[in-house]
Amino acid sequence: MIELPVIPAHQLQRKPDWLRVKLPVGKEYRHVRGLVDEHKLHTICESGNCPNMGECWGAGTATFMILGNICTRSCSFCAVATGRPLAVDLDEPNRVAQSVKLMQVKHCVITSVDRDDLKDGGSTIWAETVNAIRRESPDTTLETLIPDFKGIWENLERVLAVRPEVVSHNLETVRRLTREVRIQAKYDRSLECLRRISAAGLRTKSGIMLGFGETEADVIEAMTDLYEAGVHILTLGQYLQPTKAHHPVVEWVTPDQFKYYQEIGLRMGFKYVESGPLVRSSYHAEKHLFDMQ
Repeated sequence: MIELPVIPAHQLQRKPDWLRVKLPVGKEYRHVRGLVDEHKLHTICESGNCPNMGECWGAGTATFMILGNICTRSCSFCAVATGRPLAVDLDEPNRVAQSVKLMQVKHCVITSVDRDDLKDGGSTIWAETVNAIRRESPDTTLETLIPDFKGIWENLERVLAVRPEVVSHNLETVRRLTREVRIQAKYDRSLECLRRISAAGLRTKSGIMLGFGETEADVIEAMTDLYEAGVHILTLGQYLQPTKAHHPVVEWVTPDQFKYYQEIGLRMGFKYVESGPLVRSSYHAEKHLFDMQ
């Protein structure tokens, strides 16, 4: 059993003002909103109540989740259901590609649940989805936010072989808290996954959530580990507790502290550092398409 921090009921009840967001507006957002409603399309932006949905849709970016909505892992921060997933939908790559085409997505982010029940970890569907989107929308750029495939690296290679413009794998938290936050994951396995992505010559991205009780030293250690693993793009955002059954928010990290981490990251040598309370994995994803040297 993993013991989670116990936060007194009178603490951390109210979100600070800096976590307030504006209602989505704009012509591009309304266009995408209309297509999603008319064709009953599914995006993680919407189902996950992402605070940046309006901004991202307005910029032509959307995120899709593949391989079902039941995960084989039970991370204490995540609202996705845990259990025995349904059979793989072999037509899913084509349906996602059609959605991307209908929505006229300029930059598509794809993520998935963990499918540790599958021999290939879902990597075949991953590769087929990238290829299907490229057939239907050849001008759309792609970011794949992938699992660690349990360290079965031939499955990772299947995704790398189709060469998405950006490949992302989130570290999620610092080394000291990994066992609390990512129960079935391993900190060093995630770093090895990122090393292999970077070694393949692909834009490599990772993210960390703050507010689990990490110290400044913990965060800087994780940032250093990510940079040394070859990560080019780093995102840092505030963890928000999905339900009372999930890991509590131990701290509301201030915008100034996020700015401080951004400055440290840029000094370390990261190409991009998106750091702020409302930053999520795909925040400003369309801006991370720099030329690899």
